[in-house]
Amino acid sequence: MKTMTCRQLGGPCDHKFRAATADQAIKDQDRHLRQAVKDGDAAHVPARDEMKNRWRHPKRAMDWYSAAKKAFAELPEE
Repeated sequence: MKTMTCRQLGGPCDHKFRAATADQAIKDQDRHLRQAVKDGDAAHVPARDEMKNRWRHPKRAMDWYSAAKKAFAELPEE
């Protein structure tokens, strides 16, 4: 297991996601962003909008995804 924060994935806070894979950390952050915005947290709106629109620009999306996976891989195991 490894831990990434919302901020490490492009969000505005230090909420921690413990996950076995980068894909799971990304999914957890997506859920966190949606819930934070639903709860009225305006600071999370830009990151949620970026997440929602990410795949409209495949090249940029793949660059972000590759960077997130690389960052996850470099984290220490817990």
